Amino acid sequence: MNLPVAWSVVLILTGLWNLLVWPRFWQRIAADPRSRDADGRATRFRTVHAVLVVVSLALGTAVGVLGVLTLV
Repeated sequence: MNLPVAWSVVLILTGLWNLLVWPRFWQRIAADPRSRDADGRATRFRTVHAVLVVVSLALGTAVGVLGVLTLV
């Protein structure tokens, strides 16, 4: 396997990893009692983690797409 193909595979695997791990992480955050206050409103804990998950999914998607594009 030549070096550019190897890097493409690394990018694709990194993108897939992000798309597999972060949704599971979000499920745990959403179920965490610190996610909602006594009135049921979202807390800063939930908001910060929501931003983390969204940014990580966007970056994971971009990296995965870049990996696929570099193979073509």
